[in-house]
This record gives sequence, C-alpha cells and structure tokens, in this order.
Amino acid sequence: MIVQLAQRDAPVDPSELLREFKPTPRFQTVRFSSYLPNPAFASQVAAMKKLEAVATQPRAKQGFLQRRPVILPSVYLDGGFGVGKTHLLAATFHGFHGRKFLLSFAELTFTIGALGMREAVKAFSQAELICIDEFELDDVGNTLVVSKFLGELIPRGVRFVATSNTLPEQLGEGRFNADDFKREIQGIAGHFETLRVDGPDYRHRDGLAAPVLISNHDLERAFEGFAGVKALETFDGLLTHLARLHPIRFSKLLEGIDAVFLQDLHTIHKQDDALRFVHLIDKLYDREIKLFASGDSLERLFPASYKDGGYAKKYARCVSRLGELLRESSNLGA
Repeated sequence: MIVQLAQRDAPVDPSELLREFKPTPRFQTVRFSSYLPNPAFASQVAAMKKLEAVATQPRAKQGFLQRRPVILPSVYLDGGFGVGKTHLLAATFHGFHGRKFLLSFAELTFTIGALGMREAVKAFSQAELICIDEFELDDVGNTLVVSKFLGELIPRGVRFVATSNTLPEQLGEGRFNADDFKREIQGIAGHFETLRVDGPDYRHRDGLAAPVLISNHDLERAFEGFAGVKALETFDGLLTHLARLHPIRFSKLLEGIDAVFLQDLHTIHKQDDALRFVHLIDKLYDREIKLFASGDSLERLFPASYKDGGYAKKYARCVSRLGELLRESSNLGA
C-alpha cells in the first residue's frame, strides 16, 4: 500500500493522549538487564543502579493523620546522545509497578497547552511516576509552564525521571534570555537529583559502516521493492507539510506506515524547518519506521551555524539517529 504523508493530517484529541504515553516500539522490550553499560564509564553503571532503585522503591504509605504525601526525589539524567539514557528511562517505566506515564518533553508541553494547566495537573496527578524524555527549555513559554506544572505535581507525591542533553541549571542557554528566568530555571533544577551519564555515542562503534544517502534511481528501486505500507515524499514537500502541523501530530502522520522514502535531502536553511525535521526523525526512530533517502551528505544537512548554536545537541542527535535508520534500511538490501 502506498500513502502520502500529506494525507495523514487527522486532528488529535488531547483527551486520548494519556493512553499513548508509554514506550514506543523501539523501547517496548528494553529492560535494565538488556542495558549494556560501557565499562570505561562508571557513570553508566551508577545511573542504571540508581534507576533500578527508583523503579523498585515502594511508595511510602501515608498514615491516617498524615495529610501530606511522602515526596521521593526525582531524577534527572544528563548526558550526550547515544549513551543509553532513553533505554534507561524506558527500563524504569517497565520496572515500576504503579500508575505511570512516559512521554517526550514536547508531548508534555503540548498536552498542558491543550488541556489547560488545571486539567493537565488533574490528569497527570493520577500517576505515581512520570518519565520525560529529552527535557529541554526552548522558550520562555514552556519554561513558565513546566515550572508551574512541576510545582503542582511534585508536592502531591508524583515522582519524575527525566533525560536531557543539558544540565538543569543550564536549561535555555542560547535559546532565549535565560538570565531573566533564573528563578524559574533554578526552581526546576531544584526538583531533581542530577546524574551525569558519560560516554561516546554507541552508534559510532568500530565496525559500523558510515551511512550514505543513495541516488534517486536506487531510491526508486528500493521503493518499488519494499513490501509494506510506504510513503514517498520529496524533501521540500515534506518540510512544507510539516510546517502546517503541530509536532505533536507527527505521530498520527506516521500511523500505520512501515517505511518512508525521502527524495533529494539537502541543506535546511530555515531553523524552524530544521527543528521540525529533527522531531520527525525522533518519531521515525522511536517507532522503528524504515527510512530510505537520496540527496546530499548528512554532514551538510544542517548549516554549520546551527551546529554551533543553542540547538547544537539536537542536530547532532538527529544526524546520529538518521545514520542508524539509514544503516538499518540498507540491511534490507536497498
């Protein structure tokens, strides 16, 4: 079956989102036992042991005369991409026996905006554990929203585990005038115990072939030979369509699709387009959707100025994940 991504623009009902907040296909089967820490970096073992304790620590029972819930410390994993932070986050979710959600930071801020703060607090307060992947403050708005949200839920006994590429006290740097919001940022940081996870990107292991973009001719051959639900788009057409969607809708856009074929990748000259594409690649990666692409070198996908700016880590993670997706697809014989 052949579909066009531009046809998959169904409205999202925010009330249904809570049921979707669980590990995506790539992380549905991961556990602490399947995490392989790099022996050269003791912080990876330390992070795994800490989160194993979080997952198995029972919530203290509240006494009859005790009005305030017992507040357990939340945990913030800081580290580069490719060190297994999302694996550990999903393993924590799977290992925890209680009411729980796992979602990305973008999904969290969208849901709060869609439901309103009062209803979002009411909805999420049913959880004992909330796991947030790729925690980041991109603008003033989500800084204020998240500060308020954490301040409402943590005193109610909800525990958080978050992953990020940025230390909590450095959130927002290079993206907005973070100095004007030090109180909010420090307040957010104060909710967490920070654990550093060191190590190189596992996707750069020795022996892995460098990912390459194929020719348009080979892309067409791969498209014709792929047995499954597939979508073929030009890169410019994709960027135009993504600009009409809120990123939270990208999951619906990809629903039911087994493979995406992108033609003529080139340097992205608008930062908004680049950030939306980064979010799409995260969704493809999490859902293990095959990706085939033709065009320029991946190293030229994002301008040098983007790689040195406030979103540098996002772009580096995107290139790393793109490489893994392309290698996985090349194993199919493309």
